[in-house]
Amino acid sequence: MKYGSLAPWWSSRDLPFASLQKEIDRVFDSYTRGMSDFAAPGWKAEAFAPRVDLVEEKEELKVTAELPGMDAKDVECTLDEDVLTIRGEKKSERTEEDKEKGHYLEERSYGSFCRAIPLPYAVDADKIQAAYSNGVLTVRLPKAPEAKSNGKRIAINSSDAGKARADKKVA
Repeated sequence: MKYGSLAPWWSSRDLPFASLQKEIDRVFDSYTRGMSDFAAPGWKAEAFAPRVDLVEEKEELKVTAELPGMDAKDVECTLDEDVLTIRGEKKSERTEEDKEKGHYLEERSYGSFCRAIPLPYAVDADKIQAAYSNGVLTVRLPKAPEAKSNGKRIAINSSDAGKARADKKVA
């Protein structure tokens, strides 16, 4: 290859193999996207992060987090100022054995997660409730009295309205 050439380092006869390698990488990347149970070297796996929904209701903020395959004892929920933090550790072990076929498999995966959720307003920390059922954590955060105050409608002045009044006086 000549100095300063923009040609790739591989020769034209290697091009089909480079293309094939890119396609194989793309297939494996799309297959493993979102999977946290693969811990084998060389596999790309995203960290487990539970899906969270926040719903504002009249008197409270309801937070639900999907934590499939976890026990309530493996989850910790804390409130620090205006940030709700959900953290935990997911452990999974699977063992299969079939001596007749010479088959033996043992898989383990471990991972911890932490989700910090900034709250949009102050909550009454003494009245917070959390429940865990069927892999779903539900946290109810009652609004603090100052957050419940009714809003006030603010009048919006428009320079166009003043101009229209001035135009009427001139006519």
